[in-house]
Amino acid sequence: MAYMAHGVIARAKQAPVEVAEIVVPDPGFGEVLVRVQASGVCETDLNHRDGKVGGGFPFLLGHEGAGVVEAVGDGVTDVVPGDFVILHWRAVCGACRACRRGKPTDCLSPLTAGRPTTLADGTPLTPVLGLGTLADKVLVHQRQCIRTDPGTAPVTAALLGCGVTTGVGAALHTGGVQRGDSVVVIGCDTIGCAAVAGARLGGATIIIAADDDPRKLGWAEHFGATHTLENTVDLVPRVRELTDGFGADVVLDAMGGLDTWKQALRVRAQAGMLVMLGLPAPELILDIALVELRAPGGSLASAWYGDSLPTRDIPALAALHRQGQLDLDAFVTETIALTQVEKALEKLRHREVLRSVVILEPAG
Repeated sequence: MAYMAHGVIARAKQAPVEVAEIVVPDPGFGEVLVRVQASGVCETDLNHRDGKVGGGFPFLLGHEGAGVVEAVGDGVTDVVPGDFVILHWRAVCGACRACRRGKPTDCLSPLTAGRPTTLADGTPLTPVLGLGTLADKVLVHQRQCIRTDPGTAPVTAALLGCGVTTGVGAALHTGGVQRGDSVVVIGCDTIGCAAVAGARLGGATIIIAADDDPRKLGWAEHFGATHTLENTVDLVPRVRELTDGFGADVVLDAMGGLDTWKQALRVRAQAGMLVMLGLPAPELILDIALVELRAPGGSLASAWYGDSLPTRDIPALAALHRQGQLDLDAFVTETIALTQVEKALEKLRHREVLRSVVILEPAG
């Protein structure tokens, strides 16, 4: 049997999204039907709606979700109906070249459900990052589910599916922040603030947050920034001053701009690490003397999901939240309904929120 539900659909590039009736298939082998209780609205959803990334319209938006397992297909052993789960988009396949080489965080073929959710007229939908969690119900591969303590509120648990895990992972895994390090984070939206939180968890003693918006610097301070700089240009002298002239051991550019990347490069300490965390626009071309890359030594890296392994990191971060060491609630700027997603996307565009989280009514 198939299940009728409602989801947020992006039909065409930059067109307003809408809530439409969708048809979710019955779980097949290895698949799980989840009743979504909460889903974050992420910059990646905005990028899909705007046609910057993704396989093709129409999209079923959403990829940060948490909910309850309603049904499972044959061969499912990871979860049972009634389990509370966090959904994620990095379900490693175990068989691709990266997985075979012991690098599952680089998995080339993450697992998803085998059959598409469709519109009521039968038009197949492309779920964002293989999930499509901005819907009452979602069909996923069992490995996209992380069973979680049901005491964790869905509205905060959902954020571990992408944004928070990406930012924390970029600091701890990609950047390798260690005790005593100095860290700079440029851009203090969700992923940047999560990187600040990750730097604090890693034991950094100096955490410098830079942003053009004073409100975001206040958010960064809440997550652990020890210093704030109210701009994203001319950072070099201020960072040198705050780090006894050395520069930062780890710098994370969460903006993805050409100017911010150059600033990030130049505020590194000798042999420091630069992590590109934000998504740059395709038209940006780097123009920089190669000697600037070589002379200081160190490393340049791009963070893809923060080099996180969901089966390892999502339970750990949920536990840190329950222990009071990671304030997931502070990432939730507002809770909204499915019908308010279009407004939430525009708030993201204008950097007005950390996260808008959709709360869905329990399905009958």
